[in-house]
Amino acid sequence: MKKMLGEDRRHELLQILKASRHPITGTDLANHANVSRQVIVNDMNLLKARNEPIIATSQGYVYLQSEEQREIFERKIVCLHTAAQAEDEMLTIVDCGVTLKSVIIDHPVYGEITASMMLSNRHDVKSFLHRINETNANYLSVLTDGTHLHEISASSEELLDLAEHMLREKGYLVEEG
Repeated sequence: MKKMLGEDRRHELLQILKASRHPITGTDLANHANVSRQVIVNDMNLLKARNEPIIATSQGYVYLQSEEQREIFERKIVCLHTAAQAEDEMLTIVDCGVTLKSVIIDHPVYGEITASMMLSNRHDVKSFLHRINETNANYLSVLTDGTHLHEISASSEELLDLAEHMLREKGYLVEEG
């Protein structure tokens, strides 16, 4: 396949992302465009700088469609648990019909660090955990002794309430007090 030039490549990548209902990895996009993954990272950053609603998730790049931006309720929750409990925490959230959008920690040197997760179901969680294990990566929460925030979203406040209730029952939710 012939290598595409910058602007033409970015236009095609944008069309691919807009047409997809699922995340697409940088590697898959790089293979399609016959360029390196780093070129794709740069292209995605250039498109984001043009205010294209592209997010990088642990599953790949996603173009936020307009219907995905409507009627979504969001909340930040504070959690505390061990690394061994992380899988149960994530599954508890997605099993309530809630999307785990991101994890946020307050690092003593770097300040607030946010990482996009975009986990919406058990398959997403299992894929995320597989990548953690195969790369020997640590959870961000190990930098803060287990304390972290999550941005969560759902189609109703009731689903967010249910997720909070389930996390509270398991002792993962940090309460004001």
